[in-house]
Amino acid sequence: MAHKGWIIAVIVILIVVGGAAYALVTFNLSALQNPGGTETSIASAFRDWYIRRGARNLPAPTIANNATSIEQGEGLYSMECAQCHGPNGRKPTPIGESMYPRVPNLSSSDTKEMSDKELFWVIKNGIRFSGMPGFAKINTDPEVWQLTYYVRSLGGPAPSR
Repeated sequence: MAHKGWIIAVIVILIVVGGAAYALVTFNLSALQNPGGTETSIASAFRDWYIRRGARNLPAPTIANNATSIEQGEGLYSMECAQCHGPNGRKPTPIGESMYPRVPNLSSSDTKEMSDKELFWVIKNGIRFSGMPGFAKINTDPEVWQLTYYVRSLGGPAPSR
């Protein structure tokens, strides 16, 4: 009877190892094709969790969200972000469309669903393995808030959290 249990365990292990080997051999690392649904879902869920976790303990903004801040953020955006996200943040440039993952439309529902602190965190820290750089070494926190307010102005008000 114990012998039969070992045979089943070996068969299960071989199936798992074979499946993993098949996945490794057939996986396409190219950034030219769009990823499949499973890869997108897993990567998006992990990214969203990581951003929420990082933004959770951020202090309150140090500058007001007003027309002056948005205008200053627009100027920063045109120098630092437009080359990938496009001049108005709604249509990525060819560079942004060829990145993996593709750069988002900043007026999209995904961006609208992010809190201001989450947007701030992404702009300040960037997202590893995505092409999104962190601007903490380039911009001050008030400037990152200006960028945050400008990006928010593209898609509507932040959700309450």
